[in-house]
Amino acid sequence: MKSTKHQKNDIKEQDQYTSFLHDLTSKIVASQTKALHYINKELIQLYWNIGKSIVEKQQVFNWGDSVITGLAKDIQIAFPGIKGFSARNLWKMRDLYISYANDEKLPPLVAQISWTNNLIILEKCQHTIEREFYIKMSHKYGWSKTVLANHIENQTYEKTMLGQNNFNITLPVELKKHHQLLVKDEYTFDFLELGPEYSERQFENSIITKIDVFLKEMGGVFGFLGRQYKVEVGNKEYFIDLLLYHRNLKCLVAIELKIDEFVPEYIGKMQFYLRALDVSVKRPDENPSIGIILCKTKDRATVEYALYDSAKPIGVASYTITKKLPKELTDQLPSLEQIQKLVDKI
Repeated sequence: MKSTKHQKNDIKEQDQYTSFLHDLTSKIVASQTKALHYINKELIQLYWNIGKSIVEKQQVFNWGDSVITGLAKDIQIAFPGIKGFSARNLWKMRDLYISYANDEKLPPLVAQISWTNNLIILEKCQHTIEREFYIKMSHKYGWSKTVLANHIENQTYEKTMLGQNNFNITLPVELKKHHQLLVKDEYTFDFLELGPEYSERQFENSIITKIDVFLKEMGGVFGFLGRQYKVEVGNKEYFIDLLLYHRNLKCLVAIELKIDEFVPEYIGKMQFYLRALDVSVKRPDENPSIGIILCKTKDRATVEYALYDSAKPIGVASYTITKKLPKELTDQLPSLEQIQKLVDKI
């Protein structure tokens, strides 16, 4: 039987080995990720050059559309079994070049995301700034093709441009450039099993049963910490509907659920909760807590007035169970210049 000293040495050696193994695996993963990014960049650049060459040759030699079918067959003969060079894909390479060639910003961005994501954006988005938005977001947050398609379908671009919050004046300087997708103007909760009439408790219960889907709709970078989260102030207990943790911003996020129209009093209550979280729950290495108030409806002017003097970072959003952006909100989209400034910050 080993002595206590030998057992301690074994444990220490095991800890050292575990740490060493973790370090090696981290380096391997980092190297693989870097290699994949390089391969993707080279592949997209190749596709771009092929699209450009096809367009140029068609213009110089007046070649018709049939040349693409011939190219696909001959490439397959030259490289038996090679994938990615079907006639359909060659058409997409040509379309991508034609759509982006005269734009200053988009050509350098396409190599940052996968070919599949590029095609989704090309097909589903019509405007340059919208395409730039989704390319940058796909790159920044590593969106898969499914996640990207869902964001486009749910009109994340439009809802982000309309977002109402005071983050620009209340968040620390180092966090301001990261808040673009923290709160949208409107969320789509079509996954909730709710009837025409429901209480706030039923609303909360329905969210909890679909918490994974809810967190994805909220942005996909949240961790769930609890419901009816208790904070104590003085001799009283108070309960926050939902408490999340934003992994990128490293901060607590309090969610208040309302089934009626926004009223200014909600801001005061949220400021109270955020103060309590910062004093008694937030860790020293974490950033100030943020609040999100989800209401059935809201008057935009009322929200702006209510947020004007708030010292705590708070966003106010509405929610719907349909995927269509109301016309009155579409008409309120900011100007192209304002949208471009927001996209440039990403």
